[in-house]
Amino acid sequence: MDNSKIKIGALILGALAAPVTALAYLYRRPLPKVNGTRKVSGLHAPVEIIRDHWGVPHIYAQHEDDLLFAQGYVHAQDRLWQMELQRRIGQGRLSEIFGELTFSADSLLRIIGLGRAARNDIAHASSETLHALKAYALGVNTFIGANQNKLPLEFTLLRFKPEAWQPVDSLAWAKMMSWGLSFNWDAEIVRAELISKLGAERAARLQGDYTADNPIIIPEHTFVEVMDRVAEHYREAEKWLPLQAVSGMSNNWVVDGNKSVTGKPLLANDPHLGLSMPAIWYENHLVSPEMESIGVSLPGTPGVVLGHNAELAWGATAAFADTQDLYLEKFHPDDPTLYEYQGAWEKANIVREEIRVKGESTPRTVDVTITRHGPIKNHGASPTLALPRSRGEGIREGARLALRWVGYEPHDLCHAVLGINRARNWHEFTEALRHWTEPSLNFVYADRAGNIGYYMAGQIPIRAKGIGQTPAPGWTGEYEWTGWIPHEELPQSYNPAQHYFATANNQVVGQEYPHFLTHETMNGFRARRIVELLTQKERLSREDFARIQVDQYCAPAKTLCGLLNKLGAEILNQPVFDGNRDRAEQALNFVRQWDCNLTADSVAGAIYEVTQNFAMRRVFEPWLGELTDHYIGVGFHPLLSPMIGTFHDRAYVILQRILTNNESEWFKPLAALEADVEGKPVTREEILARALNDALDFLQKTLGDKVAQWQWGKLHQAHFNHPLGAQKPLDQIFNRGPFPYGGDTSTVWQGAFIPKFPISPDATGTASWRQIMDPNDWDASLGIHTTGQSGHPASKHYDDMIQKWLKGEFHPLLWSREQVEANAEARLKLEP
Repeated sequence: MDNSKIKIGALILGALAAPVTALAYLYRRPLPKVNGTRKVSGLHAPVEIIRDHWGVPHIYAQHEDDLLFAQGYVHAQDRLWQMELQRRIGQGRLSEIFGELTFSADSLLRIIGLGRAARNDIAHASSETLHALKAYALGVNTFIGANQNKLPLEFTLLRFKPEAWQPVDSLAWAKMMSWGLSFNWDAEIVRAELISKLGAERAARLQGDYTADNPIIIPEHTFVEVMDRVAEHYREAEKWLPLQAVSGMSNNWVVDGNKSVTGKPLLANDPHLGLSMPAIWYENHLVSPEMESIGVSLPGTPGVVLGHNAELAWGATAAFADTQDLYLEKFHPDDPTLYEYQGAWEKANIVREEIRVKGESTPRTVDVTITRHGPIKNHGASPTLALPRSRGEGIREGARLALRWVGYEPHDLCHAVLGINRARNWHEFTEALRHWTEPSLNFVYADRAGNIGYYMAGQIPIRAKGIGQTPAPGWTGEYEWTGWIPHEELPQSYNPAQHYFATANNQVVGQEYPHFLTHETMNGFRARRIVELLTQKERLSREDFARIQVDQYCAPAKTLCGLLNKLGAEILNQPVFDGNRDRAEQALNFVRQWDCNLTADSVAGAIYEVTQNFAMRRVFEPWLGELTDHYIGVGFHPLLSPMIGTFHDRAYVILQRILTNNESEWFKPLAALEADVEGKPVTREEILARALNDALDFLQKTLGDKVAQWQWGKLHQAHFNHPLGAQKPLDQIFNRGPFPYGGDTSTVWQGAFIPKFPISPDATGTASWRQIMDPNDWDASLGIHTTGQSGHPASKHYDDMIQKWLKGEFHPLLWSREQVEANAEARLKLEP
């Protein structure tokens, strides 16, 4: 099976046992009780849970402890199976219920050590955090204890019951989310391979600069070129890397009252994460005397992660700060527990991880070697390695790579979340962010008093030497982390003269900023389009924000399509089109008339995307060979790094630069495929002609003979897959889709896909939640996530948001008790 297509669901086949004939009864049995009164232990006073027409619970409690108890209870009511799966992923315990099929995944997860990191957080958590996590866990366990005979369908099919929920379980999934937003270790591997194959200077040219015309988040900062600094780092890396000559996005923005039709700020956010059934997010409205907030939560964790409270609203995007470094370690030739550091041998910590496998009486063991820098990621004892090896190039076979990651430091993220929920102003909000250590995020802020702000939160390392772009020698002590950027010195701005902030994983700071943050930012085209739309009108409304969130204009397409149009005759005259010129002329005619809106029904959009992919392969593969997939954006592993690699929106910008500037030194034939051109110089026109012909062959084979039917949405589709949906006929019960939709990584409605053909580019990351917050009238705020509130396929709220999400529609985020009562669908009272 191709690794790029593996999802969790593909790992659990063979674990199902219940006969299909029993499903009719089992289907509806787990639906939770959402009306009436239920007596429970652990409450101080009654709690009221009113669910609205969209299945969103509005929880009214007289004590914060009871509020978090009730949040845990409703999470378990609607998403218990999702919570169970997530805690097992975070702690590497999938094999206990799925058997041999998931042992490889568990081994990798134990090596990375997200569970160890979560336990470390618990050990260092504040008393307030522990209190909150215990209150939440008590609510989850109250539901589990009272519903042992009507658990979600998945438990029945897999024939097991959940253990009691523990505070560490909440943190394990938070660690997994943080890991998915920590983009660096895989890029370091790619860069090391690039240096090996190309040398420092040429490798730096494939790193590329941030596009100078694209915006920087902090408005007062100016563009700075990084190419020379990157090349210098690469040259330094060449001196000690054991090289051989052969060898996981989001948008948010906020405007103040000067640019809003209400005279008060407006704030929008759409975090880009993977599609799944059920959705990653769960909507909550939490009300107690100490705290009132509404927005989305992560099932399994307390509080509201993105949303608003009584005084202020917030949204977040990934900042992609460089919070991971790989270190090459030198181990003793006779003692594998000793490694060198500054001329002496140090003892590694060997942690024996026991993995229980369903059907086996004795646990299997994985020994994890941990140096001062972190766990050895490519440990020889692991049955499946997280890093590429045995290719005979790049990082030499046998090299041992230790990972240092901010996530291994003790953190108190729950304290930050609850602090944000309670904050009443900018000062209290930014003080809460002091505890937001990972993942690093770009927060935008708006309050009822009319203020707006931006703050990049996170624990960002300061390095003694280098900029963390490639694996560093661990034995010298020169490349250690010496501390953290102080919270007060993190990038921030308040009430800017331009009256708005916009972030889209783009460059945060310019040459004025004294600290190194990252070179992993996205290319900035989404940010540029957002700023363009924000500045087209003097004042903006919620409706304007909604249109911006689903905008699918693809700015980079203008460059490549412009080149195809300009060189049209020269391209069509290439021998590759002999006997098939009509098809190419039809395709180029669609491209010629295209407005670069990458909608699902766009024929030119499909031609552009597929041609660009094949052009990248024709330019880069002769230089990079097997590394090409990783360079253009295919991740190393679908569980342990983003399925889309960190170069995925950089490689095509570099391709367009090479083609536009006609940098002919990059043009080499694909000798293995084209013996007829072996040894002859290749021109830009030949590259484009052959890439276009590759694309047309692929589209014709995949979508039929009629060019007019080659719509982007027939390739680019949203699949809402459930883990058990990988097994037929359960796919008919659990899965939804596929649904055609538009966009790519450079459109505001971000539609990332794995750039690997001829496999169809199914969507892998997109707007997992859309919110538009209106501090002038909280009842006017809007939200929508991808699927529905319930994780039970028998519920009408299992999939009732999908069509609204696809159409760019919303439901109201009901705030006032009056509006909640007017839209009530169910009412449950929990009494002590």
